[in-house]
Amino acid sequence: MSDTAPVLTIDGPGGAGKGTISRLVAERLGWHLLDSGALYRLTALAAVKHEVPLDDEAGLAEVAVGLDVLFVAEPESTRVLLEGEDATGTIRTEQVGDAASRVAALPAVRQALLQRQRDFRKPPGLVADGRDMGTVVFTEAPLKIFLTASAEERAHRRQRQLQEAGVDASLSSLLKEIQARDARDMQRSVAPLKPADDAITLDTTRLTIPEVVDRLTELLTERGLAPAT
Repeated sequence: MSDTAPVLTIDGPGGAGKGTISRLVAERLGWHLLDSGALYRLTALAAVKHEVPLDDEAGLAEVAVGLDVLFVAEPESTRVLLEGEDATGTIRTEQVGDAASRVAALPAVRQALLQRQRDFRKPPGLVADGRDMGTVVFTEAPLKIFLTASAEERAHRRQRQLQEAGVDASLSSLLKEIQARDARDMQRSVAPLKPADDAITLDTTRLTIPEVVDRLTELLTERGLAPAT
């Protein structure tokens, strides 16, 4: 049954809105949610916690296989527990995000997390958020979306997010970090960031979150993958 459950993959660069959009679509449809980026961030965080160097590919793969993680769905967000401790805020820091991008470039780590991600596919359906959901993890997904936005807009969004959390951040520094991460993700040898050949690219630079959510649910309905909402 799990192999036939519909999957909506939402790939794209950091700051394009994948996390928020994925959560809202999953909530609207009552589907399961996979935040694959969180798994890489958690692997990086666990590695730092257990003093495993970020260039130790074999050691990082072991960390990924034994990752003790729990996702707890809540009304406004998803709470993430690592080894029983709340890591929701910690994994969203720029430092952990940068470490995760480095960890995700290692083939052994990606292989270690592959089946773990596929196990999230269960009825009534799955919304899978990441960078290679449509190109590697769920290649047969009936609907694939590549969500993007200009680097400048993504930097502005990240700055607003940090300011709301009481953190002061330089817009120029954020833009440089986003551009560097984009380049690293697109140029890595394994599962580089790119749209699947059959993906629909959606630029969110000038779209609101409700507009994007409505568009994706409409596409699912048009393809007979979800009932009209």
